[in-house]
Amino acid sequence: MATPGLLLPLVPPGLRLLPWSSPEGKPCFLSSDGQGVLAGLADDVEDAQMSSGMDVLTGARTVLRDARAGEHAVRFALTRTTEALRDALRVAHSRGERLAPHRRRREPR
Repeated sequence: MATPGLLLPLVPPGLRLLPWSSPEGKPCFLSSDGQGVLAGLADDVEDAQMSSGMDVLTGARTVLRDARAGEHAVRFALTRTTEALRDALRVAHSRGERLAPHRRRREPR
């Protein structure tokens, strides 16, 4: 189930959204205190995704600065950028869901 307007799954209380999906494309969750091998693996994957996203951003900026970059280069850069953005949003969503409820849900001003 996804959050309305987003492609991010609803995270059941007490579970962590993992940075990968099942072979069927369904979200994976972990029930843990944040310790353990699987939690550590998830942290490592999230860190790698964020690092990769920074590399993709650098590459995309390079392509956009090149006035001679062809359609193929621009499309490739945009495709990689959307993948990196998807990963970064999933990491942010997962981490945000793990914040204390009073920090996560702010009242509108």
